[in-house]
Amino acid sequence: MSKRIKKIIADNDFSKSYSLEDAVDLAIKASTCKFNETIDICMNLNIDPKNGEQNVRGKLQLPKGLGKKVKVCVFASDDKQQEAKAAGADIVGADELVEKVEGGFIDFDRCISTPDMMPKVGKLGKVLGPRNLMPNPKLGSVTNDLKKAVEDAKAGEIEYKNSDTLIQAGIAKSDFQKDEILNNVKYFVETITKERPSGIKGEFVKKVSISPTMGPGIDINTGSFGV
Repeated sequence: MSKRIKKIIADNDFSKSYSLEDAVDLAIKASTCKFNETIDICMNLNIDPKNGEQNVRGKLQLPKGLGKKVKVCVFASDDKQQEAKAAGADIVGADELVEKVEGGFIDFDRCISTPDMMPKVGKLGKVLGPRNLMPNPKLGSVTNDLKKAVEDAKAGEIEYKNSDTLIQAGIAKSDFQKDEILNNVKYFVETITKERPSGIKGEFVKKVSISPTMGPGIDINTGSFGV
């Protein structure tokens, strides 16, 4: 444990739950690295991940955005590549790009594919799947409308899905104004809460926490969200 982390833990109490406002204050205070840290959120849900009907997945556009440049990768055949480039895609290709990603190249934040490329892109599940980068037609990332898909991704649209019972995402930068972080956190939690699967008994959201990239987790009292 670094001296920086030891000091943060010594100066603050991370053993209790905080109101949303106090948790955001602490997350900002704990962002003491020289770079602009990301504020991450983690939600623990009352779901059975083995039950496909209880898995939670979707996409959303945060009120303030992500506060960072989103690098977008597009798999498209030759006749659609110019459309992707014109829309602002950072990485565009077909078979050669599939081979590159299969070899371990993952220097991008979002991944989009045209439908005709999916038989080949589908083989990249072991590389893209664990990083939540696999294009999905239900989320609009498998499409022929590359202009809209790329522009939405560039605007900070994020995809989310549960890993076991957890949903995690980066939702702000530590140099955002407090109200901007609050709004992003509230919007994220409200969006996930609306995705409550049918058949869930009792509370749906069991726990919510936020943390700076290089800092400890901060538990938020779920009563702050009315969930």
